Amino acid sequence: MSEFITLGAEGRSHIEIKQSKFIGHCRRIESAEDAAAFIREEREMYPDARHCCYAWVTGKEPRLQKTSDDGEPSGTAGMPLLSLLDKNGLSFAVVCVTRYFGGILLGKGGLVRAYTEAGLEALKDGRPTAIEIGRRYCASMSYGDYDGFVRKAGSSGWIVEDVLFEGDVKANVLVPSGKEEDLSVYCLSISRGKTAPEFLGEAEMPGKEVSIFD
Repeated sequence: MSEFITLGAEGRSHIEIKQSKFIGHCRRIESAEDAAAFIREEREMYPDARHCCYAWVTGKEPRLQKTSDDGEPSGTAGMPLLSLLDKNGLSFAVVCVTRYFGGILLGKGGLVRAYTEAGLEALKDGRPTAIEIGRRYCASMSYGDYDGFVRKAGSSGWIVEDVLFEGDVKANVLVPSGKEEDLSVYCLSISRGKTAPEFLGEAEMPGKEVSIFD
């Protein structure tokens, strides 16, 4: 997975319909265990609420997902929340809507609209973000080549991270997928063919916020 959309922050919402209160909350997760912990936290935060409905999805293979109507009529809460995640391409995310029942029945259609609205507003508040998977390298160079390397990084979309100044300069640099060869060619050029960058592993590039819709 070279790119995915997830949540950049925790998001919250609060709506009231016919005296029922719907409290939305969402967060990025990395696993089913993260999602389960999040739901436990929600139940502990609102122990007297009538319903705590949710949907979550992870993007790793195998892709996992789960929903719960938590006592609401089947298909009126968990599936609408999951639909919000799926339609907007969100993964590694959990969204929960807690309901305090106000004494007035909303009907199946009313419940779907209420859970969808509360979930959508929470997800928007959670700053949906497109994430690209890049590759991290350690580049070695002389002190005299370092300033030129920084300028090259700025014009090439590389991100210079930790820098260690010892006998020579060692810089960890994050490179967008597909631009690894540019880094290798540059490092070999400034070292006159002696030093290629060392691959350290994959890492997330800084994300870009995106808009989502119901």
